[in-house]
Amino acid sequence: MIKEFKEFMYGGNVIDAAVGFVMGLAFKAVIDSFVADILTPLIGMVLGGLDLSSMKIVLRAASEGRGEVAITYGNLIQVIISFVLIAFVLFLFVKAVNAARARKAQEEGEEVDPDIELLTEIRDLLKDEE
Repeated sequence: MIKEFKEFMYGGNVIDAAVGFVMGLAFKAVIDSFVADILTPLIGMVLGGLDLSSMKIVLRAASEGRGEVAITYGNLIQVIISFVLIAFVLFLFVKAVNAARARKAQEEGEEVDPDIELLTEIRDLLKDEE
């Protein structure tokens, strides 16, 4: 059982997943900083100097011994912007990797997946109809 576990750990999949996870976290930190430090202030400036991160609905004001209770929807806006940016960049990355793989397959003379060929034909027909 220990031998199987070692093969599993060093077989590449777990290490690849761990590296991908760490890189994803680092990428997320960069995007979060971009959204919080660059994009959000720009959006706030366009909206007349509004600070998105401070946007909130106060449900109960702070009083002696009790903290403020508020819905901080500005933070939600920042997180949504961050999510959309991350999703868009990952979409571009996957699209580029798929195009590179297809190009490599054509150069090596490998057969192209018939499903991909069919989808490409459908896409081209739809483009012609527009």
